[in-house]
Amino acid sequence: MQKRKVPHTFVIVFAIIVIAAVLTWIIPPGKYVEEQVGDETVMTFYYLDELNKVGPSTGSGTLADAGSGTLADAGSGTSTFHAEPQTWQVFSAFYKGFVKQSNIIVFILIIGGAFWIMNRSKAIDMGILSFLKLTKRLERSKLMRKIGVNNIVIILIMLLFSIFGSVFGMSEETIAFTLIIIPLAISMGYDSIVGLCMVYVAAHIGFSGAMLNPFTIGIAQGIAGIPLFTGLGYRAFCWAILTVVGIVFVLWYANKVKKNPQSSIMYDDDAYWRKSAEVKEEELERYTPRKAWFVFGFLAIVLIVFSILYPQTTLKIGNNTATLPLLPIGTAVFVLLGIVTLRKTVHYFVLTLLFATVYFLVVGVLGYDWYIMEIASLFLVLGIASGLAVDKSASDIAKLFLEGMGDILSAAVIVGLAGGIVIVLQDGGVIDTILYGLSKSMSNVGQIASAEIMYGIQTLINIVIPSGSAKAAITMPIMAPFSDLIGISRQATVMAFQFGDGFTNMITPTSGVLMAALGVARIPWDKWVRFIWKFILVLIVIGALLLIPTVTMRLAGF
Repeated sequence: MQKRKVPHTFVIVFAIIVIAAVLTWIIPPGKYVEEQVGDETVMTFYYLDELNKVGPSTGSGTLADAGSGTLADAGSGTSTFHAEPQTWQVFSAFYKGFVKQSNIIVFILIIGGAFWIMNRSKAIDMGILSFLKLTKRLERSKLMRKIGVNNIVIILIMLLFSIFGSVFGMSEETIAFTLIIIPLAISMGYDSIVGLCMVYVAAHIGFSGAMLNPFTIGIAQGIAGIPLFTGLGYRAFCWAILTVVGIVFVLWYANKVKKNPQSSIMYDDDAYWRKSAEVKEEELERYTPRKAWFVFGFLAIVLIVFSILYPQTTLKIGNNTATLPLLPIGTAVFVLLGIVTLRKTVHYFVLTLLFATVYFLVVGVLGYDWYIMEIASLFLVLGIASGLAVDKSASDIAKLFLEGMGDILSAAVIVGLAGGIVIVLQDGGVIDTILYGLSKSMSNVGQIASAEIMYGIQTLINIVIPSGSAKAAITMPIMAPFSDLIGISRQATVMAFQFGDGFTNMITPTSGVLMAALGVARIPWDKWVRFIWKFILVLIVIGALLLIPTVTMRLAGF
């Protein structure tokens, strides 16, 4: 009997778009509207028919038979709310999804092209071989053999990315790091899933248990009227619990794959990664072209100039700031390592460029509010500098860049396609109706039950709207006042939002970052769901348990 094939990821996502379109025929459209009642701004829900009872669409007016107050926002800058059941729009959603996710799509293409150039330098191969040699030397120690060098590597990498996710909300940045860590995981005897977990899952566990994430905690507390980043102590405790659970889960799975590689659901798909990792040391010729010294000199001069222009960098972590000479320090280390590595081989110099890129990425994000555009530009410089350093001509670099973009194109396309799911639901006007229906379920239940229902609502809404900042803007004006009525602290409401916003990001196809990371890792979405769904359930249960003390105990900041 022939084994039944699972549809292609593109087919699965398009089917979800069709289901979303069907929902727009079943669920009546509606919208939450900001109203000024006295000195207070409230969010009131209206169905389409109620909302359009307002006067002419060219101006604002008084709501008729739909509550008191002045209509502040009824969509599209007018007082008329437009929504219609979706039919042929399931096809136009593909185009609109590309437009909506254009920043991530361009980011993926640039990252793919830049890393393709760098990979052709064989620097990653040289770095992995050097790392494997180091692990073999460390394994001579009885203690290290007992603990497991690979286990330590997994723990340290996951801790680092979990901190990044918790402190400054690392999300899109994980797409680039996936291309670095997966080859390392494959070379260590694991699969692409372990590599993705070390970066993407670790960062999003940190994102879920955020301590200082400005994109979730900062916005949600600001809307709820809570002093920014208060309640840090308990959130740090939650972050530690979630991170430990995540590391234990990944270590368990990694050791299972190590013992039996064919037990991995990605064993056949990972042939691509295994083939690219099959590089023998004798195939790597050590050399340093003269052009590499010119690249080093030019970059050193540029960094020195920037160090003079920006001698001090103010890092913003939550409400705290620290001013340090980060650019001069990074420049000094780059110059020192550049001289040392170029005297050995250009491969180590390219790795120095990579490490410098990561360093300046962190400094840029925390100190200069960098986002996707700046990060993509930084990696583009990495790709061009890597190509020039290994003596490639400008035409060769351009060809390699296009090859890399072509290799990663499917990942970019799936991001645009997945963006169409949200487009269909938005144009059908059913997202706010879903939220309204869920929020009504909180009536007349106990405090703990109300907190858990809020958490469940945020979790379900996150499947449709994975953007933390957007979801905070939609849900917190509704949830925060409601928490006052039932005697729950607004801080607990923020925690419910925080957990609800984070966990399902790792499974919902509406998340552009997830679909991009899966595309880069070459992991089909259906296989990822088969792997991750039980772990997501565990995290959701832990989140529910961690919410209980916010209601039953006196916690600092709550």
